[in-house]
Amino acid sequence: MRRAGGSLSLGHDTQQKTPASKTPRSTADKDRQMGSALRSVYQKTVEEAVPDEFLALLGKLD
Repeated sequence: MRRAGGSLSLGHDTQQKTPASKTPRSTADKDRQMGSALRSVYQKTVEEAVPDEFLALLGKLD
């Protein structure tokens, strides 16, 4: 089977087309949600108190 440009097509190498309007928007939304979730986890970790046992172990290193 020949393509319009004259190259040979085997049938299995054709690309499936997805609506251009849906793909970038959904990917951007997922990226935004992932970024928000990661920032939230990071902030909670920063605000978490250091356990006394860990502080005692760190004190022994000095």
